[in-house]
Amino acid sequence: MADGNSETKSSNQMWGGRFASGPDAIMEEINASIGFDKKLYAQDIRGSIAHATMLAHQGIISADDKDKIVHGLNTILSEIESGAFEFSRRLEDIHMNIEARLATLIGPAAGRLHTARSRNDQVALDFRLWVKEELQRTEKALTALIAAFLDRAEEHADTVMPGFTHLQTAQPVTFGHHCMAYVEMFGRDRSRVRHAIEHMDESPIGAAALAGTGFPIDRHMTAKALGFAGPTRNSIDTVSDRDFALEFLSMASITATHLSRLAEEIVIWSTPQFGFIRLSDAFSTGSSIMPQKKNPDAAELVRAKTGRINGSLIALLTVMKGLPLAYSKDMQEDKEQVFDSAESLELAIAAMTGMVRDMTIRSDRMKAAAGSGYSTATDLADWLVREAGLPFRDAHHVTGRAVALAEQKGCDLADLSLADLQSIHADITEKVFDVLTVEASVASRTSFGGTAPNEVRKQIAWWRARN
Repeated sequence: MADGNSETKSSNQMWGGRFASGPDAIMEEINASIGFDKKLYAQDIRGSIAHATMLAHQGIISADDKDKIVHGLNTILSEIESGAFEFSRRLEDIHMNIEARLATLIGPAAGRLHTARSRNDQVALDFRLWVKEELQRTEKALTALIAAFLDRAEEHADTVMPGFTHLQTAQPVTFGHHCMAYVEMFGRDRSRVRHAIEHMDESPIGAAALAGTGFPIDRHMTAKALGFAGPTRNSIDTVSDRDFALEFLSMASITATHLSRLAEEIVIWSTPQFGFIRLSDAFSTGSSIMPQKKNPDAAELVRAKTGRINGSLIALLTVMKGLPLAYSKDMQEDKEQVFDSAESLELAIAAMTGMVRDMTIRSDRMKAAAGSGYSTATDLADWLVREAGLPFRDAHHVTGRAVALAEQKGCDLADLSLADLQSIHADITEKVFDVLTVEASVASRTSFGGTAPNEVRKQIAWWRARN
């Protein structure tokens, strides 16, 4: 005799153990967003208070109902922040969780809060507020990182180190100048943050589902109350738009790329082969088997998080690329990428700021390396142009012969004798040795934005006035 439960068991096996109750469980699992959008609770409550206040001001709801709503929402805010609030997956998202609790607290007045709005413009507002606040935190974090580099640059405006192209020794520079390169990079990142805030500084609330509302609302009032420059100008675009999230992720990806380049240099510089810097124990770990090791794990993890942040940008671009106007449920997939990237970026900037402030600069190792690889060869070529009147291409050829002779003798250019150099070109004089030291090379680079210590100090002063 067949088992009377065989059909049910077969159905349950089809859905799998996790979804034992069948399609309803799957729909709840795929539809619910409360697991991550509860992060928006403060923005949701703030937006609802502004909306309720505007509704009362416009005579759409009574002042008494508004007072009950505001009191109830503040109670919910306290419950969430104290950990007493119980989030329910059955209620799908943060909006419905708060609304249901509000109804329990204040009764029928809670139902008036959703007048003249939709979850479409509500979530657009919450998310936009959250991203704006995160951008403001990012701006402060980048300002602190820039300040750390300015301090190190000022401290080491005269510290000579090798400059690289292709990771090969190219010309001597100062460590202060190298630090200021990162000030420029992170300064551009901060500009992108500021532009992103400017671009998104419009309030979505009042766009409703997609067409606006027939109620006599005042969108300028809610925009002002929520700290926006004004309301959005097209209701369809308002609920469709996630450019602000994409712009945040784009900024995060570029900033993370800069952090990763810096992390790579820290990893290289801290090796025994370079030995340019020493990281403190606070940003290093030991090896489980090799007692001599000191691993730059913090820098390596900053480098790795770049891939994670870049992946989030590509993920959201892919979500948005085929969506028709206006709102589609696909857009529920916008938040986790932004939340994760914001957390990763905030941690990476903080870690890098700590490393820059904390690391020990080994000036002696930098200076010893600065003269390697015939790094003053370009100075010899420039001298031949200035003092001997050679065309630069001829001077380049003469210098190449001098480098070849130094390689043959196993010495640096500055260690060649005057006779050696005159055997290559008769117009070379004793004065050439004034430009063949790394200190002289660095001091000569006085063009605007160059590595000469005085020029570096000018750039530091310019940035300090603006940081």
